[in-house]
Amino acid sequence: MIESMHSAVVAAGGTSGTRIAEENFFKTRDGVNIFFRHWRGTGDRAIVLLHRGHEHSGRMAHLVDELDLPEVSFFAWDARAHGRSGGEQGSSTTMSTFVQDLDEFVSHIHGEFGVELEKTAVIAQSVGAVMAAAWVHDYAPPICAMVLAAPAFQVKLYVPFARAGLSLWHGLAGDFYVKSYVKGRALTQDADRSAEYHRDPLIKLQISARVLLDLYRISARVVDDAAAIRVPTQVLLSGSDWVIRNNAPRRFFDRLDAEDKEIHTFAGFLHDTLGEKDRSLPIAKAREFLERQFARPATRPSLLHADRSGFTNTEYESLRRPLPLWSPKGLAFALTKLFLHSVGRLSDGIRVGCDTGFDSGASLDYVYRNQPSGITPIGKLIDYFYLNSPGWIGIRARRDMIQEIIADAMARVLGKGLAVRILDVAAGHGRYVIDAIRDSSLLPDDVLLRDFNSRNVEHCRHLIAASGLRARFEQSDAFDPNSFTNLNPRPSIGIVSGFFELFPENGRISETLAGLAGAIEPGGYLIYTGQPWHPQIEFIARTLSSHRAGEPWVMRRRTQEELDELVRAAGFRKVLERIDPQGMFTVSLAEKTG
Repeated sequence: MIESMHSAVVAAGGTSGTRIAEENFFKTRDGVNIFFRHWRGTGDRAIVLLHRGHEHSGRMAHLVDELDLPEVSFFAWDARAHGRSGGEQGSSTTMSTFVQDLDEFVSHIHGEFGVELEKTAVIAQSVGAVMAAAWVHDYAPPICAMVLAAPAFQVKLYVPFARAGLSLWHGLAGDFYVKSYVKGRALTQDADRSAEYHRDPLIKLQISARVLLDLYRISARVVDDAAAIRVPTQVLLSGSDWVIRNNAPRRFFDRLDAEDKEIHTFAGFLHDTLGEKDRSLPIAKAREFLERQFARPATRPSLLHADRSGFTNTEYESLRRPLPLWSPKGLAFALTKLFLHSVGRLSDGIRVGCDTGFDSGASLDYVYRNQPSGITPIGKLIDYFYLNSPGWIGIRARRDMIQEIIADAMARVLGKGLAVRILDVAAGHGRYVIDAIRDSSLLPDDVLLRDFNSRNVEHCRHLIAASGLRARFEQSDAFDPNSFTNLNPRPSIGIVSGFFELFPENGRISETLAGLAGAIEPGGYLIYTGQPWHPQIEFIARTLSSHRAGEPWVMRRRTQEELDELVRAAGFRKVLERIDPQGMFTVSLAEKTG
């Protein structure tokens, strides 16, 4: 009975000309089976359809016929824990989980169906539109366009203080489920579609409180940093939307850095913009926009010189300028800095940061150990809060991602019949590499760790001796092009972790990447990290010192698109990416293409 009703929902158009969907599954990296539909087109273009929250791919199926693009192949998934897909929303699932699923889904489409990303567009509704925007921001896929219908960047909660209450209860009791009481008549004035919403057994009205709260967090981040998005984007809004507030999508649109972007509001429309009674109006706008993008060359202005102009350079230059001490913000940062260098030194972690720089190898090694300690119980308490600041939580998540990708890279290298030889050009204390190798079932043939700081070299040599790992650690400057010549044996895996984030100039980064490209043997891999966003970037610049002679720790963020272009220009092709749940740090794996 469920299957037959589901098939009725899937039928797009209901006429003899209806395109038939093929039904498929793909498996995510954590073993969840994701259901998706595929409508074959006559050409080489593709559109990925992303449904709104609670729903599934069948609710988007009508667009395949109504868009009337027979040359385009369509793909529509049931997101994790939706429709016929497996998985759950609670437990460890966040919005970042869905976004990573989306990245893997599109990679699967590329690998299995030969669809090029440059010839792929996305049409997404509501929560699906938030996923699409976050994916483009965090993973920088070179897709040709996206259409976001009623993006749920700010969901209306009609109960006073509902969000604060959800957050408090979630913190006290753990995850729980919230039921949506939105009725079909609040979504669309199409009577048949509204009735289907209530009859459809695959629509799940429950949502995890964890996922709902994370929807707010990821939405705020993406809207705030929309200037990092350069994909041509069309935003379609409903004028009488009772589910979301339209101010946030408009702010998102205003901040977009896309050369081709447009926004349309449809008076009287309810939340289901592409499923409304008069949906032919927004669908016509979407068709016109997509046809124009499909016809354009898949090129955008280069970001290789984004260190000289662009919004992250503007931000960086602003952070370098001191604030007036008499300003409220300047006074607050000055008092914070005074506290860190006085009472704060009771914390062992803060004292290490003050003495060696908060971005030093010693400081990061302390954060990795994550064992609060200090002088007196007050110092230990300060240290606990210090180690659990958002930035350091993200750093430890980055370490876990690096270790996962090191294991993945070693398996890929072995699969190609190559020897596993690892080179880390700026390893700090090297703990994350040593732990990754120790926890892996694979034993490298050669490990060479390097760092510019002699104290880091000495410390890591002790770690290597204690671990029993066969590895070498030597002092070297990663910016010295001669340091990559005549490496014997040649590495098959190169690692650059937490290094590029410390230097704003792209020229020096390009030189290091070129050196690595020349050193790594054909078929080898590069592991590199990025920091496309950070909620405390001004706090860090105004209060913390770097390892460079006590200078302020001022960072220039690189968008993931900029970082990937630098890596691609050196002769590598990104094949995998991970991002921490807060959206601060990325770890990517790239294959040498030359």
